[in-house]
Amino acid sequence: MSSQEISEESLPSEQDTAHGKALAENPFADPGLPPHKPRVQDIDERAAKRSERTVALLFTTSMLATVAFIASFVIFPVEKIVYVWPLGHVSATNLSLGLTLGIALFCIGAGAVHWARTLMSDEEIADDRHPIEASPELKAKIMADFAQGAEESGLGRRKLIRNTMFGALAMVPLSGLVLLRELGPLPEKKLFHTSWEKGKQLINMNTMEPLRPEDVAVGSLTFAMPEGLSEEDHDFNTKIAKDALMIVRILPDDIKDKRELEWSHDGIVAFSKICTHVGCPISLYEQQTHHVLCPCHQSTFDLSDGARVIFGPAGHALPQLRIGVNDKGNLEALGDFEEPVGPAFWERG
Repeated sequence: MSSQEISEESLPSEQDTAHGKALAENPFADPGLPPHKPRVQDIDERAAKRSERTVALLFTTSMLATVAFIASFVIFPVEKIVYVWPLGHVSATNLSLGLTLGIALFCIGAGAVHWARTLMSDEEIADDRHPIEASPELKAKIMADFAQGAEESGLGRRKLIRNTMFGALAMVPLSGLVLLRELGPLPEKKLFHTSWEKGKQLINMNTMEPLRPEDVAVGSLTFAMPEGLSEEDHDFNTKIAKDALMIVRILPDDIKDKRELEWSHDGIVAFSKICTHVGCPISLYEQQTHHVLCPCHQSTFDLSDGARVIFGPAGHALPQLRIGVNDKGNLEALGDFEEPVGPAFWERG
């Protein structure tokens, strides 16, 4: 290519030549800041209003997504499965919660970025380094810079953005509060009561038949549960953890506790099977001493003396269930336990 074919635009300008000479003289010289170019929003208020509405729309969408998150948590059952292409079969709860929370957080971030890029000041300012210790002049400068930044952000002047941003930021934490619901329902008074009530028959857990007095021999240990409870129930484990009974027949003359004798039937006593230490099931019985032993931590209870603790870490005696016989000749409960079953938490609660 000849020199005649080179266009004038391709030739180095005087400014480029001067810049090259400056670099040659001092390659580490401060090049300075490029000249500031105003944005469309800086010179056109209508464009600024459009950006303001866009930011407000993003913040409003975040609020709506948070409301949808809470609604999804309440509406969709945990076991509901839906088909979504190309994901396949997924949990409706997980999908809805993930989408709505993602949209809520994304819209807050996108709104903040769009606000900063289109409406806040974008002019670069060089500031010299200063000592670590702040002087009064520096403090005054920082406060002035903060006031200037607040003014340039338009937070006070653009109320639509400010209000929708505050609304979005205030509502997003509600998602975390709603997640606390997954910890389970409030216990209310459920832990203070069991399924036992007056008239419920005692069902042998081995034969699944109602227990009769003649089925319980002296010195034997039988486990029972309330009538109407089935192992096929979805909450069977939850209920049996409170309802399980130990049925023991003791000669009436060997029963030392007066109330235990009154609540028994012909020497047949019914005590909770749940240890009052940490809730382990009790299953070891000594016929001669009428003692039952918890296999977990060796708490020992005397069933002939109100099931009081005679050894081990258990905090109190096993609760007794008052029993009798119905018109069919079967053993039945005469009410619920008069105290909560289970660990010694109840002594402190």
